[in-house]
Amino acid sequence: MGAPKRTSPPQESFGARLRRLRKVRGFSQTELGQLVRVSQRMMTYYEREAERPPAHLLPRLAEALKVSVDELLGLQPIKETPLPRSSRLLRKLRQIEKLPRRDQQALLRTIDAFLSKAQ
Repeated sequence: MGAPKRTSPPQESFGARLRRLRKVRGFSQTELGQLVRVSQRMMTYYEREAERPPAHLLPRLAEALKVSVDELLGLQPIKETPLPRSSRLLRKLRQIEKLPRRDQQALLRTIDAFLSKAQ
């Protein structure tokens, strides 16, 4: 049995893939670092210097970025998930997810009213 096929471009390092996924998902280094419990400085290191992050960090990064560990490591193709194009909008949606359910529902009703009026 041969080694797993590498599906990302051969020139893409782990750090470049991590940076690309972080940006696509709309995270700053600080935000992603907070989710996986490392500093912004360590996120910079992982994106620029490290060949691979510590093994214990891989599942947390994969979960936060909504990919598998194999996708994060470049062993499997990344299954693209449609996300808002605006990182600002994505950050606002994350903040809304933290609100109580009743407040979320009120915001959704307001958004629905704006959208139906725009059509």
